[in-house]
Amino acid sequence: MPAQPPIRVIQWATGAVGSYALRSIITRPEFELAGVLVYDPDKVGLDAGPLVGLPETGVLCADDVDRVLATEADCVLHMPLPAAYFGGDYSADLQTVCALLASGKNVITTTGFVYPQVYGAGVVEPLEEACRAGGTSVYGTGINPGFMSDLLPLALTGLSTRLDHIYVRESSDYLGHPSRQIVMDLIGFGRAPKDYGMAVRPFRSVQRALFSESVQLVACALGVKLDEVEETDEYELATEEFEIMAGVVRPGTVCASRWIFSGLIRGRPFMTVECVYKADAAKVRRWPEPGFAIHIEGRPQLMLKVDEVSHGLAGAAAHAVNAIASVCAAPPGIRTLLDLPLTTGRGTTRLA
Repeated sequence: MPAQPPIRVIQWATGAVGSYALRSIITRPEFELAGVLVYDPDKVGLDAGPLVGLPETGVLCADDVDRVLATEADCVLHMPLPAAYFGGDYSADLQTVCALLASGKNVITTTGFVYPQVYGAGVVEPLEEACRAGGTSVYGTGINPGFMSDLLPLALTGLSTRLDHIYVRESSDYLGHPSRQIVMDLIGFGRAPKDYGMAVRPFRSVQRALFSESVQLVACALGVKLDEVEETDEYELATEEFEIMAGVVRPGTVCASRWIFSGLIRGRPFMTVECVYKADAAKVRRWPEPGFAIHIEGRPQLMLKVDEVSHGLAGAAAHAVNAIASVCAAPPGIRTLLDLPLTTGRGTTRLA
């Protein structure tokens, strides 16, 4: 039986998550790197391999969107920051994803699209039309949402005879996160309280969209209709100066934040996702320590704890990369984790 040709993949954006994904595409034999789109002018024209500490690939980084659209490929790993981070809205990312789909490329994106059906026909119809035009599929993923607050809770509910409430908590330590743009500018660490509210408006918009999709996806999978998804957030101030990889946090500035997203039925929560972000977990005692927890309240009561995810960005990238084969093999259309086989790390194992 002849060997299957490698899947040709374009890496769209090479930031913190995109760089992890790019390394996997280059090193795994089932993939062939077809192109790389970058936003940093200093990366344009560079070979993709040395960009992530690997030998040269012969594929040069480009910032020309039309050139990338014209490149033949099976799949695009679409991993820029969501447009809302820069004052845009969902429609900007929607237009890009639709153009890629219509050009004949399947799209796996970390900008949302976990469950775009929540936005109605204004989002669903353009996506479906683009998928029909290109014979392609689109899949939104990540680690949270996209795995911890979607896939794992649904897996645990398979043991339930009665469901009262689903609770998911993520607590993340940003001590070693390299991006000042994300950690300081968007999440708002190091900002004075008077500046924080205005500064994090784009981040709040993205958070609300991402986790509303996630909560609605789980509810839909369980046959539950939510009345609304409610969001609240609060922050903690530093009592001392300390340094993190992304910058310096000074006394009296924001050093942690807590976000809660609740899917409500008649005013009562059916699913709650709590996200805690800490500039340095050792300096912030309030709120839970880093890790994930999932509680299924009902019959039986279930609890799952993941004490640490040492490289969350790598996990988010891996979830997308490991879904490539399934997405490329799926029928054209909008795909969610409900439509695809369980993605695993098959092909990534390395035994000593």
